[in-house]
Amino acid sequence: MTRFSAALFDLDGTLIDTERLVIDAAIQTLAGRGHRVERSFMVSLVGIAEVEGHRRLCTHLGVDVDYQSFNADWSRAIQHAYGSGIPLMPGVGTLLDILAAQGVPRAVATNSSTKGALRKLVLAGISVHFEHVIGFDAVALPKPAPDVFLAAAAQLRVDPAQCVVFEDSDTGVAAALAAGMVVVHVPDMAPPTRFDAHHRAASILDGARACGLIA
Repeated sequence: MTRFSAALFDLDGTLIDTERLVIDAAIQTLAGRGHRVERSFMVSLVGIAEVEGHRRLCTHLGVDVDYQSFNADWSRAIQHAYGSGIPLMPGVGTLLDILAAQGVPRAVATNSSTKGALRKLVLAGISVHFEHVIGFDAVALPKPAPDVFLAAAAQLRVDPAQCVVFEDSDTGVAAALAAGMVVVHVPDMAPPTRFDAHHRAASILDGARACGLIA
């Protein structure tokens, strides 16, 4: 038996391999508007909530990019990229099957919108694995505040201290630690700049074994 009452997951870059597609779509959308942005800068926005990410983008470009029209264009480019489905990160399918067989409660806590997260889970074929999905719009503050993780624990009716969180970003790690949860950091695109997670692993399966969630 696992020592945890629930497993909580970030979405993009942790469960599903979307961040490369999203960044490519952003670069293309900005280029269509006459703005050149470095891939390294876009990678630095990984894990940041939408509104704050847009503010940083405008500051970086030195121009006021219209939030609504840019997001609409970017969203269309992303949906086109998602047309053939969204791939899972390595080991995710195996881990979710193991947890389902063990009856471990599971939820997604993300800085994506709740509606967007639900759609991505469907496109990735794993929506049936999660009892609850909490996006940044369902709580007062996005990550790095702990709100999404605390809301997930509350909806699952479990003690936050008995939850294990899987995250790919420094922002998410900070949020999960603030929630008082055990944190497994599985970095994706952005190199880690903080090293205070309880475990750091090269894959989600390695992380699940390291924290004792699975044998």
